[in-house]
Amino acid sequence: MAGQSELMEALELEPAGEGRFVGRNLTSTPGSVVFGGQLLAQTVVAGATADPSKEVKSVHTVFARGGSLDQDLEIEVEPMHLGRALGSATVTIRQGERLCTRSLVLLSTAEPDLIRHQVDMPDVGRPEDATPLGGESGFWEIRVVGGVDISDPAAVGPASLDVWVRFPGATGGDTVGRAVIAYSSDGFLIGTAMRPHEGIGQSMAHVAFSTSVLTQTLSFHEPVVPDAWYLLAQESPYAGRGRSYGRANVFSQDGRLVASFVQDNMIRSFPDGQQPATGERSRH
Repeated sequence: MAGQSELMEALELEPAGEGRFVGRNLTSTPGSVVFGGQLLAQTVVAGATADPSKEVKSVHTVFARGGSLDQDLEIEVEPMHLGRALGSATVTIRQGERLCTRSLVLLSTAEPDLIRHQVDMPDVGRPEDATPLGGESGFWEIRVVGGVDISDPAAVGPASLDVWVRFPGATGGDTVGRAVIAYSSDGFLIGTAMRPHEGIGQSMAHVAFSTSVLTQTLSFHEPVVPDAWYLLAQESPYAGRGRSYGRANVFSQDGRLVASFVQDNMIRSFPDGQQPATGERSRH
């Protein structure tokens, strides 16, 4: 499918020298800036190049500034330490003088269990039982458990959200699987934090108030198949002082805990001079 081809092309980073790559932007995603999930996905792919014999175990990303859709990304990988069992690297994404993100990437070999446990997957039914989210891109299928609409300011509920996601037709190995999980992880925790608050919904972001992802940490636990269904079981334990905090577990359809992530966000009124004109969206 054409949309899936665009995603796969964005994940095929173009070598530009030792530890340097050029990344393309997805233009079919909504908004006027580069989607944070794209930057996370490309960070996973870039970080894996530091030591292809290892898996990407975790990624901690600070979103410094937004990226422009009309300019390619300059991606730099700097190994910190590459040992027998563990490795680490920094991944920096720029557009010219504009530093967009900087990430710490932990790499790990797969080792046998000494101990093993995991939390149980919530009983939310099958992906087919959930409500398709209208407007998703052609490469990303989204189904929301219980038909929750985080865009509707009148839809009030608990600060939790269960979402099934799939990237049908996605190809590649475990690194691509981890990259598409990273892509999907960026989209819902701000809206999850808004759910308990009447008159506040994600459709108002960049119009009535300002929102942004500030930092995100992903931890991968098990191998990931790129085109399978995964459940994002999300909650926001705290919101206040212009910020929110969210966390999530990612389960395969058979109940394996494959990943977890946490996110710090900004949710605040516009500073003086940044309120967009009526009918427009802010870039702030």
